[in-house]
Amino acid sequence: MKKYDVLVIGAGLYGAVYAREMADQGKMVHVIDKRPSVGGNVYTEEVEGIQVHKYGAHIFHTNDREVWEYVNKYAEFNRFTNSPVANYKGELYSLPFNMYTFNKMWGVVTPQEAAARIEEQRREAGITEPKNLEEQAISLVGTDIYEKLIKGYTQKQWGRECRDLPAFIIKRLPVRLTFDNNYFNALFQGIPIGGYTKMVENILDHVSIEITLNTDYLEDRERWNGEAERVVYTGPIDAYFDYRLGNLEYRSVRFENELLDMPNFQGNAAVNYTDAETPWTRIIEHKWFEFGRDAEGNDLPRTVISREYSSEWKPGDEPYYPVNDEKNGQLYQEYKKLADAEDKVIFGGRLGEYKYYDMDQVIAAALKKVREK
Repeated sequence: MKKYDVLVIGAGLYGAVYAREMADQGKMVHVIDKRPSVGGNVYTEEVEGIQVHKYGAHIFHTNDREVWEYVNKYAEFNRFTNSPVANYKGELYSLPFNMYTFNKMWGVVTPQEAAARIEEQRREAGITEPKNLEEQAISLVGTDIYEKLIKGYTQKQWGRECRDLPAFIIKRLPVRLTFDNNYFNALFQGIPIGGYTKMVENILDHVSIEITLNTDYLEDRERWNGEAERVVYTGPIDAYFDYRLGNLEYRSVRFENELLDMPNFQGNAAVNYTDAETPWTRIIEHKWFEFGRDAEGNDLPRTVISREYSSEWKPGDEPYYPVNDEKNGQLYQEYKKLADAEDKVIFGGRLGEYKYYDMDQVIAAALKKVREK
């Protein structure tokens, strides 16, 4: 008899949800994570009364009612609305691209004027079927907005020319001919009160779940595999197979955090720096993720900011975003063939499936996988 029914590698959202669903079915589950805490990249920690998103800002948003009801079993959510600001060499613009953006950029005041300006610039660029991210962006918002608010930011984020990136990366970019500053087209949106770490701890709080932290599964996988009937692996799929087919490419992010002796640094949770010259992609001011803060932040006299720097992943870095271009897509398909041949291992999550998942999509994928197996 095996000691556990299921061994889960990774205590992020996918691993935690899968573990909890199995435990609720009466299974014995062991969760292993190489970090000293649960939560994966949604991990938050309290600093000066502020929930700091240690691995980058995470705003939960979904149109999936089942997923929304699921997370609300384990946390109460605030009513945070994501309304980032774009800073281009000191010029400030609304994100998502909406009538405020178009008015600031062109002086237009009606949706008809804005649509006509975008169409004019699309025609001038001669784009009919966008073949890459640059052409897709221009077809959506015109050349001026592309040059100021998309090009530099995107090339910093991905480390590649926009014309070398696939069009689909930017297809979900919200563009509105209304004065709506809500970035997400989502029915449900918010951030867990008390932070994501507490939410994940609540998901994993079950008598049938054992958790082992500070442990690298890949260093002794044969031993760990011998403990359970089934393994759920949420780490990088190429690492699982010892990179035998080559390295999949990822983008990583480096954070510079500062605790500032002032109540309000930038007046918004997220400000994107869209010119190519500024080395960071954005600055996060974490206190503004929490609903009900005093207008000047005076309820907390200090503030925490994080500058984000995007970089190419190398061994030892945290992998954040799969580089979903044609070359990496083909390599992933070869790794997936190896994964499909594993009789007791399930690969899931952003790294296990080499997929650019949002949080709600990760949870939905885990719930779906539970029902399949």
